[in-house]
Amino acid sequence: MWPRVDGMRALELGFPGAMRNELNSLVLAGAKTATTCLLDEYAEEAEGLEYVGERQALLDDEGRAVATLLYTGVEVKPFGEVTWEHAEAEGEGDASLEAWREVHLRFWERAGTPVDDRTLLVCLSFRVVDED
Repeated sequence: MWPRVDGMRALELGFPGAMRNELNSLVLAGAKTATTCLLDEYAEEAEGLEYVGERQALLDDEGRAVATLLYTGVEVKPFGEVTWEHAEAEGEGDASLEAWREVHLRFWERAGTPVDDRTLLVCLSFRVVDED
C-alpha cells in the first residue's frame, strides 16, 4: 500500500535524496505537470489507478506533504507509445522524446525493473492545488 496523508494517497517522486528534492521543486515551480509510473507497481502495491479529479499528497523524503496534487489526466499505454507532449510535461529538461526514453530506461533499470517498448505505463497529468 502507498502511504496515506490527511486521508489521501501519497506520491513519492523518484529516488529519495537529491532526485526527489529536484522533482518536487519542479512540481512546486509549475514546470513538472506530469509523471509516469509502471502499471505493474499498482498490482504489487495493491493499489488502484489514480483517476481524474483525485487529490494526492506529494511527499518529501521525511514523508511530509509538500503539496496537494489534482489529477487532470490518467492514461495507460505502452512505453513505446508515450508522446512527446507527455514527456515534455514531465518538465525535467529532456530535449527530445528519445532523451526522455533513455533517462527513464536507466531509471527503471536502476530500480531493478527493466522496461521495453511493450511495458505498460501509467501516464499521469496533474496540477498543484495546495502547497503545504
